[in-house]
Amino acid sequence: VGVSCGIVVTLLLGRLVASMLYDTSPSNPWVLAGASTVLLVTGAIATLVPALRATRADPVAALRAD
Repeated sequence: VGVSCGIVVTLLLGRLVASMLYDTSPSNPWVLAGASTVLLVTGAIATLVPALRATRADPVAALRAD
């Protein structure tokens, strides 16, 4: 949902940053797809690493520690 909203906002506000872009347009589909992919992969890794660590923890020991 966040990536799709970001793409819509990027397309709507692309004219504001068009003067700062070199050799590309604000609506270049390859650039948008690449940036979206990088953000999705980074978010997935940032979510999976703590989740995998939590699956290795002993629930009884975790409850007793609190």
